[in-house]
Amino acid sequence: MSSVVRPEYRPISSHLAIAPPVSVVIPAMNEAENLPYVFKTLPDWIHEVVLVDGNSTDGTVDVARGLWPDVKVVEQRGKGKGDALITGFEACSGDIIVMVDADGSADGNEIVSYVSALVSGADFAKGSRFANGGGTDDMTFIRKLGNWALCTIVNRKFGARYTDLCYGYNAFWRHCLDKISLDCTGFEIETLINIRVVKAGLKVQEIPSYEYLRIHGASNLRAVRDGFRVLKVILKERSNRRELRRQEHHSPMLDSVRGEVS
Repeated sequence: MSSVVRPEYRPISSHLAIAPPVSVVIPAMNEAENLPYVFKTLPDWIHEVVLVDGNSTDGTVDVARGLWPDVKVVEQRGKGKGDALITGFEACSGDIIVMVDADGSADGNEIVSYVSALVSGADFAKGSRFANGGGTDDMTFIRKLGNWALCTIVNRKFGARYTDLCYGYNAFWRHCLDKISLDCTGFEIETLINIRVVKAGLKVQEIPSYEYLRIHGASNLRAVRDGFRVLKVILKERSNRRELRRQEHHSPMLDSVRGEVS
């Protein structure tokens, strides 16, 4: 008689326990001073933390290992945030992947809300600073205006219902990576993910999130430069969508089917 293997459940809140292991990906370059604040809020039920090091020179890796002895450290390929996240995703072993910035702006205690949305049926849990209950201390008026404009374009062109676009605190089932190929290097990776999730027909649930100020150091984000890079991604994805529709419309197989019907 074969024995039944039962999954190990881990409590993540007072009313919910989960079996899927959760991986947290943290891209970091010279964030040694901020990591204590980041790791302090991470839940202890996380399966693994994957730190993607972008050739730090300030002891970032040593600090991470001191804070989380089992941290999985991988060396970033390429130079941008997109490169770092893609490297981190490949190193994850969990069924659920959570993206967290290393500057101390994200509250790790919110991860329970992301995971709860996923185990309740969502494919992609998207953090939003502008959903009811969210907020931000780290956006100028110009950045808010730019984010709103870009978000509006994506919603209209791709049929999305996002309230926030350029935000890096998100979570998803690992199998989603099979449906959204990622091929960009910089901050625009977040927008690319958001667009391709919608194009793939995945179920999205927004999670209210609060963004705090970076604690130490200066951000590599440049509003105008990176805003144009985001817009370039949007236009490219829109162009690719039109080309796919054109190819489908002129598909020989479809033409054959139309001929048989007529």
